[in-house]
Amino acid sequence: MRYLLITSLCFFTSILASAQDSPQDSLVPQSYSFSLEEALVYGMENNYTVRNAATDITIALKQKWEIIAQGLPQIGGEVTYQNQLIQPVSFIPAVFFDPEAPAGDFIPVQFSPKQNVSALATWNQLIFDGSYFVGIQSARTLLQISENAKVKTDLEIKEAITSAYSNVLLAQESLAILQENLKTVKKNLDDTKQIFENGMTEEEDVEQLGITYLDLETDLNNTLRQLAIAYDMLKLTLGMPLETKLAITDDLDQLSMQYYDLELLKREIPLEENIDYRISQDQANLAEVEVKLEKSKALPRLSAFVNYGANASSNSFTFLNEEQRYFEQSILGFNLNIPILSSGMRGARTAQKELAYQQRLVDLEETGNQVKLDIASARNDYQFSLDNLTTQEKNLDLAQRIEKKNQTKFFEGIATSFELSEAQQQLFQAQQNYLQAMLEVITNKAALEKVLDTRKYQPKEQKN
Repeated sequence: MRYLLITSLCFFTSILASAQDSPQDSLVPQSYSFSLEEALVYGMENNYTVRNAATDITIALKQKWEIIAQGLPQIGGEVTYQNQLIQPVSFIPAVFFDPEAPAGDFIPVQFSPKQNVSALATWNQLIFDGSYFVGIQSARTLLQISENAKVKTDLEIKEAITSAYSNVLLAQESLAILQENLKTVKKNLDDTKQIFENGMTEEEDVEQLGITYLDLETDLNNTLRQLAIAYDMLKLTLGMPLETKLAITDDLDQLSMQYYDLELLKREIPLEENIDYRISQDQANLAEVEVKLEKSKALPRLSAFVNYGANASSNSFTFLNEEQRYFEQSILGFNLNIPILSSGMRGARTAQKELAYQQRLVDLEETGNQVKLDIASARNDYQFSLDNLTTQEKNLDLAQRIEKKNQTKFFEGIATSFELSEAQQQLFQAQQNYLQAMLEVITNKAALEKVLDTRKYQPKEQKN
């Protein structure tokens, strides 16, 4: 007790000392600055779903070993101590002790000592069990399912990070454009007010530009909030606390050009290499193993055991004394379990599993067609986004020229404020369309890469 008290005191003292020595700035949120590639590397290690998928593989490995261990030697031990506080009494006919005792008389006798202790160790060994070997096969299939699920998760998170990162870039670019537009409209509004005060234009022109200015101001405030939400969404996708300070270093225009890849449209992959098809194949394999498992239950099961034990009895606790005598015992045995008649129960269960297996084969066929459709659809979406980017770039150039001409005409008194406002709204829309087109190039390429990806699961230590 004295030793425990001293140890506990030292332990709590060390905790208090470490707490006092910890710097206060440890509570300051961490800060990061990421390009898209750096964000992908960080997210593939820290995303919550990715981490859980990696844990699922570890669980599957443990389950596999659990099944394998069932066929390995199992050793168990048991120690029992009994103290009969009130000893049981048995009655013996008195004639056994005294031949002259009256018939029908009994003498109470206590047969066992008051205390006894026994110890027993047993070795169990499975010799043959058909379901055991099928179980090992099912464990391998389950591990394969977990590994392919991890690959699927990685591909989805990679796409999600790319989308979240691009949305931050979109919000930033939108904010910069709105700020520039607001500055331009503010100058036009101030100049128009001056012209109106000099009696050279109508008040409606001032009001029309005022409407445009207020709309832009509202859009600017909304974009500021959207930018904060986009950053939080990116942090959540990366698997970092929302309090973390995060900055991004890529540019939307440059990134969209990096994702402009016509060769990707020509890439073909075997259907069997697609991750969705592989997962569906795993489900079919598992259903097939379950059929084998039901059939294996009709086979006999053979196991063996050997045990060794000792016991002792005494009226007082003398079991630790050298003089105490222990009596040993040991048994070797075999257990053969032979299924004979199940009244059709095993056949019905096997039929159910066979039908479920046929369903998984139908699902596999459907998945194959769905994968083909997904690849064609993703390829079409990416092709459209590339074409649309070129179109929106041309539209933006035209809208800028139209707005500039109408602005010149307005201040020369040739165009009305409504025409200028309409040209400006057309320009603002063209700017947003161009930003959205760049975003779609990035996200649609990521979607196409996901369905064309053929990577296999690799343990962490084997990854480059």
